[in-house]
Amino acid sequence: MVDLKANPYYLKEEDCKWVEDTIAGMTDEEKVGQLFFQLTQSQDEGHLKELMEKYHLGGCRYNAAPAKAIQEQNRTLQKYAKVPVIIACNTEAGGDGACSDGTPIASELKIAATGNEEYAFALGKMANEEAAAIGCNMAFAPICDIAYNWENTEIINRAFGNDPGRVAKMSAAYLRGAHTVPGFACAAKHFPGNGLDFRDAHLSNNVNDLDEKEWDATYGMVYKTLFEHGLEAIMAGHIMLPKYAKAINPDLKEEEMMPATLSPEIMTGLLRERMGFNGMVVTDASHMVAMTNRMKRSEMLPLAINAGCDMFLFFNDPEEDFAAMLKAYQDGTISEERMTEALTRILGLKAHMGLHRKAKEELVPQPEVMERTLGKEEYKEMQRTISNHSITLVKYKDSDVLPVKPERYKRIMIVNIKGAGGPMGEIMQMMGMPSSDAAGLLKQKLCDKGFDAFIYESPLDRMKQKVKEGEKPSLNLYFAGKHAVADFVKDMDMVITLCDVQSGRPAFGMSKGGGEIPWYVFEIPVIVIGCGQPTMLADIPQARTYINTYDAKESTFDALVANLMEGPGAFKGKDPVDSFCGLFDTRL
Repeated sequence: MVDLKANPYYLKEEDCKWVEDTIAGMTDEEKVGQLFFQLTQSQDEGHLKELMEKYHLGGCRYNAAPAKAIQEQNRTLQKYAKVPVIIACNTEAGGDGACSDGTPIASELKIAATGNEEYAFALGKMANEEAAAIGCNMAFAPICDIAYNWENTEIINRAFGNDPGRVAKMSAAYLRGAHTVPGFACAAKHFPGNGLDFRDAHLSNNVNDLDEKEWDATYGMVYKTLFEHGLEAIMAGHIMLPKYAKAINPDLKEEEMMPATLSPEIMTGLLRERMGFNGMVVTDASHMVAMTNRMKRSEMLPLAINAGCDMFLFFNDPEEDFAAMLKAYQDGTISEERMTEALTRILGLKAHMGLHRKAKEELVPQPEVMERTLGKEEYKEMQRTISNHSITLVKYKDSDVLPVKPERYKRIMIVNIKGAGGPMGEIMQMMGMPSSDAAGLLKQKLCDKGFDAFIYESPLDRMKQKVKEGEKPSLNLYFAGKHAVADFVKDMDMVITLCDVQSGRPAFGMSKGGGEIPWYVFEIPVIVIGCGQPTMLADIPQARTYINTYDAKESTFDALVANLMEGPGAFKGKDPVDSFCGLFDTRL
């Protein structure tokens, strides 16, 4: 069922024997524990000890923390693990996906804008060198989705764009980079492919509606490319692939259609049998509604394994989920054959990574390795280089606006547009945690170059301040934005509308005639900049000059200001998605 001597394992006879002997010596509880990938909720040694000794975890991921704390946590996990544990991280954009003080390199979308595969290779190499230095051994990356739908906020600013050929080449380059790190593995995501649906699998069903021919030529081609490059694992997404599932099983009824993680047609029929993937499969997070809305959780756990997934990502309640999976194994819902197949892939991967050959104290590097690896100057230089080659002048209708120089536009107003904060934004506010200050950073960069830049204060902002000071402001303040156009523009030479929208759509104020929405693009020079989601033209189609920077890092804004001052020819990035969002009026 599993060829441990073939791609991606390439094991020798003695390694195969270790896998077989280890499985043969396991208790039922130890076998079931290997199927679980858990998200740690605490760095307390007692908690970590229980995860390893009571639940026998096969894999682990953790919440963000500084490198020193994560390294010590990883050391504790391996200390109490009977079988070495896979420790994964989300290094899809840099080492900051492994620890909070890791080096951010660039998102896949930002790298796609450069058109340079070498930067994707560097991302895979550098991000995972930092990850390995703190004891991680697997990346939940690269993201192999294709950003076809501009309304898909789940991956539009994370994937390598909307061209399948580029996605394949850059994903493979990332994988090659990661493979320069000894013993490091990758789990590409999210099979069978996100990017077509406008919905978010965290909240609702997610559907890829391509037929066999279309899927094979796009998403299928991407994954085939990665298989040829030795991809060790796949993260299966909670994504329905209805036309392909029906092609494999014509008797499948619509009400029986499942997300890939619960679909034997997709995980076994397509991935294993048609595509011949021999590696390990882990589900995406099991709390996502696209998985949980199909049946009872106690039924869902074993079905994911029986469908063809080898590992189940995250307990809901450890005791409850473990008991449900154990019961399913002991009553035959999960067969001995299927259990052995899954364990063979899991332990085969661990052997491929060389974990079985290391003493416990060798599984996590010593602190000095971390200290000399994290934040290397070459990593920071790569971040700066990518910034210089990625910023994209998407739309340029007023051909005389650039260059932006102090002698032309001394006084610049920055209008800071955010997305809807949602529950996490509210929690951060309650806890006093700082939110992104992209506008403040841009203001500083402009002032450093001799501009007189200031940040727009909306009527709503003024109302909030008065309430904070204990006053009860008149509602008229909120609607008092209307005044003569000449009065509005007289104190500035240019407006920069900075869209710091990391997810979803921009949230504008409702003041009548205020400055939040750039209604005044023919009254004064306006530059609209997207530093998060690249799709702001859908909501600000009147923009005459529109730029995507893809993030708000300091190096990015250094490059942005330099490009603005030099002129349109300085922008090197090429739009990696349709930033016009398929709408005719965004091009006017």
